[in-house]
Amino acid sequence: MQAELIITNARVLTMDPNRPRAEAIALGGGRILAVGSRQRVEAIAGPNCQVIDADGRTVLPGFVESHLHLVLGGAELTHLQVGGLYGFDALHRAFADFSAKNRDAPLLMAQGAGYAMLDHPMTRADLDAMVPDRPIAMAAADHHTVWANTAALRAAGILHGLVCPHGHEVVMGPDGLATGELREFEAFAPVVALGGEARLNLGIATGEEPTPWPSDAEMAIDRAKVAAGLRHCAMHGITSMVNMDGNRFTLDLLDGLRRQGLLTARVKVPFHYKPHMELSALDRAEAMSRDYNDDWLQSGFVKLFMDGVIDSRTAYMLNDYPGMSGHRAEPLFAPARFAEIAVEADRRGLQIAVHAIGDGAVRNTIDGYEAAARANGLRDMRHRIEHIELIDQADVPRLGALGIVASLQPPHAPGTMDFALLPTMEVIGATRWADAYLCRSLVEQGAKVAFASDWPVTDVSVLRGLGASQTRPPYSGGVDERLGLMESLHAYTAGGAWAAHREAVTGSLSVGLAADVVMLTGDVEAVAPESIAELGVALTICGGQITYSC
Repeated sequence: MQAELIITNARVLTMDPNRPRAEAIALGGGRILAVGSRQRVEAIAGPNCQVIDADGRTVLPGFVESHLHLVLGGAELTHLQVGGLYGFDALHRAFADFSAKNRDAPLLMAQGAGYAMLDHPMTRADLDAMVPDRPIAMAAADHHTVWANTAALRAAGILHGLVCPHGHEVVMGPDGLATGELREFEAFAPVVALGGEARLNLGIATGEEPTPWPSDAEMAIDRAKVAAGLRHCAMHGITSMVNMDGNRFTLDLLDGLRRQGLLTARVKVPFHYKPHMELSALDRAEAMSRDYNDDWLQSGFVKLFMDGVIDSRTAYMLNDYPGMSGHRAEPLFAPARFAEIAVEADRRGLQIAVHAIGDGAVRNTIDGYEAAARANGLRDMRHRIEHIELIDQADVPRLGALGIVASLQPPHAPGTMDFALLPTMEVIGATRWADAYLCRSLVEQGAKVAFASDWPVTDVSVLRGLGASQTRPPYSGGVDERLGLMESLHAYTAGGAWAAHREAVTGSLSVGLAADVVMLTGDVEAVAPESIAELGVALTICGGQITYSC
């Protein structure tokens, strides 16, 4: 086959250990046809071949985003962004301006709020003082807490409280009314629904399907938001992604975009297993895996939440939170229950991914995976732990021994990118900083790693994340947890593909694999670590089709 597109005069980092570097690549029929010297590759150009001179810029496999929330991210592109704002006056001005521009919106929703935006815990009274007569709400950057004003709480029907599943809470005040703080997804789902995005949040809130099923017009509205998310990711060189919430509805939205020619990345979608579900719910996961299993859309895994997050003190810890005697939070799945689920999911051949942030949650997850290995044999399942923000040193070598993937987010480490050191490091406590946000320590003891952003929790920019991975500071009492540049690039490409069981499809620039390619605006190896984030993406190609160029 003759080449349809050639990128030449490039610094090609293939992520293929058999040919780690090259000068040019040739693409055709959606596949990589050749990788090597300019002379050899340019020789197979077809009569209508498009030739792109990279002029010495870096060319890599398309980035694999190993943990994001595509549907939420796409929807939130039109929300108010308040990340980096501090103080009542700044928030007031932002909401006033947003309100004036969105006079007919049933809910004014903001994203990126910090737990320390004000000099006191946020309440509905603070938000009432900003916008008293319209429903407004603000989601924390971690997406595990929402603050709502009185109008929003009243419109959502939760001003007087709401009975929530374990781990989800409408915080109540001494006056018998909701304070405005809503912890975890099912507590704030009624507020989110005011904005017309209830269907899009089902994948993370309940794991259930829309009832009734949306009309064609409603599906079109939802697909447009997902398409916006895909375009945004393509701008950042992303060609494959693991969506970390989901249901069949999510796959249906993506399949509809594929039929329209608008699916610009390969997407893997889980079945979200909730604590109230019976083991028979895994039948639904198997059905999703059977019905969606190709190079573009795939299920094949189950996602669970073991705990919450550190800042709201809902992350499950082995020891008490500093200054809070007796409070460690609780796991969303009791150890024996999770082990039962892990054994059955593993037996069915389903990969498992667990959100586990506190060291208690991480240990519960490892114990469950160990139970699955004992029951079914230690197989190449590549079960995953998402985040691992705190881990007991005794558990570090267990990941490598059990073949567990550490799915990590370089932008999450406080003081690294957009998250300040406080309040997170204060909540963890200085005596545990050496166990927080480990990376190199996990790798050195055998764990495989995949890097991601957790968008929209943080910026989806891989280059900003890569820069964060290279510049993060060591914490007092700890060691330098950075991986080298090439190791980090591997975690954003081949490592992510391997973690998703997709290495036979993508992740490296190897002959026969998918033509998924990203070209940067410069040479990533030539810039200083602190300048990596200033690089951009010049070209994104997925399946041989250009999905973004500048």
